[in-house]
Amino acid sequence: MRSEHKIHNPIIPGFYPDPSICRVGKDFYLVCSSFELCPGLPVFHSRDLANWEQIGHALTKDKGFHVTANMGTGGVMAPTIRYHEGTFYIVNCNFADKGNFYITAENPAGPWSEPHWITDIPDIDCSLFFDHDGKCYLVSPGDDPTEDNHRAFFLTPYDIVNGKACGERKKIWNSALRGAWAPEAPHIYHIGDYYYLLIAEGGTEHFHSVMVARSETVDGWYEGYRGNPIMTHRHLGLYYPIDNIGHADFVDTPDGKWYAVMLGSRIIDGQHKNFGRETWLCPMIWERGWPVLSPGTGKMEWEYPADDALPWVPCPPEPERDDFDAPQPGMHLVFWGTPYQDFWKIEDSCLKLKCLKRPLARPLKGFDVAHPDQSRDDCISFLGRRQRTTDFTVTLSMDFNPGNQETAGLVIMQAANHQYRFEKCLSEGNSVLRLVCLTTKQKGLPFLPGYEAETTETVLEEQKVPDGTLVLRMEARRQDYTFLWGTDEEHLQPMQVKGDGAVINPEEIGGMIGTMIGLFASGNGTDSDNEASFDYFELLGSE
Repeated sequence: MRSEHKIHNPIIPGFYPDPSICRVGKDFYLVCSSFELCPGLPVFHSRDLANWEQIGHALTKDKGFHVTANMGTGGVMAPTIRYHEGTFYIVNCNFADKGNFYITAENPAGPWSEPHWITDIPDIDCSLFFDHDGKCYLVSPGDDPTEDNHRAFFLTPYDIVNGKACGERKKIWNSALRGAWAPEAPHIYHIGDYYYLLIAEGGTEHFHSVMVARSETVDGWYEGYRGNPIMTHRHLGLYYPIDNIGHADFVDTPDGKWYAVMLGSRIIDGQHKNFGRETWLCPMIWERGWPVLSPGTGKMEWEYPADDALPWVPCPPEPERDDFDAPQPGMHLVFWGTPYQDFWKIEDSCLKLKCLKRPLARPLKGFDVAHPDQSRDDCISFLGRRQRTTDFTVTLSMDFNPGNQETAGLVIMQAANHQYRFEKCLSEGNSVLRLVCLTTKQKGLPFLPGYEAETTETVLEEQKVPDGTLVLRMEARRQDYTFLWGTDEEHLQPMQVKGDGAVINPEEIGGMIGTMIGLFASGNGTDSDNEASFDYFELLGSE
């Protein structure tokens, strides 16, 4: 009898991009990029490929994880998770630190090791491959001046025990399309008589795609599939509701079925990608020695029948409300940048955030990947969580008496200085609540010469409020944002000005990361020991 259970996409909703997956026995493990969030690299577990529970973070402050709060799009991205002879491995690149690294663990829930830095392979997006004979390789895209796009893929034998290359770095493929933009995210698999090289092309936005090539030897020249791309949504138009599909990884089940995970973006009212890039899954089959993804339709669907051969194992949902009764924030709560400075504590069932000198947003400037910012005294007093549903209501209770330039409250933010701040502050000696909108125009890419950015901050509305506890609420219905406040939840009144979510999720951001919803406090350029006390933080969502 066919199961009535369904796999619903995205399988991990919200800003959980660049998924990589592996299976150990009957258990599936998946890791995603986290960019500038801390802790980093969220790790998930499933028994049925449909229900996924976060079991930990692979990168934590106590294990030497460094990331800076810059513009949201730096840090760690494109991890690969693999398992070999009792050990889990994640290989990744940290653009905020020393570059390529790998970490290990006996239990994917952690603890993971401190980073083993890879100093002899300069490429990004490294992926780890263990062959049937136990040999280990790193495959990576790198610079190649002989190619039209100056990029190619390289294979390097690697001594995973001693952490060093142990053979010649060899070019194995260029790309599926001549002069392809951004060939990246490689994975190698040894399946049957062939080695398969899976890559992404077209950039991680609308023209994203999944390409495949194969070879009879691991280090031979790979033959591109004439049917490439094997998955993309770029031909469906800019306003198809699922966009950015690409960056895939394959996994098999115990009974021999195959699936692919990849990133994709839901769009809301146009090309606006509030969620950033999320984790999606589709079934796949093999025909004439090549993979066929989402057979029958060739595109990512909203749902698929669950695999009858796998047990159906629901997992607890992400908490909706935080009353701050535990000594540490839950796994769904993250900092922006590694929290080096002493700015937060959970005390008396409240989260207390100090008004650090640094504002929540400041003028953007480009950054040098070769010389990353290693500062430990430039933290942002922020704790937040990802937007995971189209419609949501967020509510907090805050006790804060501002002085000078201090502010605290609720923020809804996207990459590169795009924000709505619902904040309490002083104005002409009175406590006021104001709604502030930030938008930024950018020219160029932040990691290339010539980058420019201009941020505009606008106070949309300001109202006098009493001292003491305030309840702040925001109701999002697609791109319509309503802000309300009161001294308790039973007596909320709306601000007269509403917000437009499209303004802080402009098309040019492209879904690299997703909207964060959080609590903050700031001295906005002044040193302060003042703090804001948050009694609870609740996020209720619906599709």
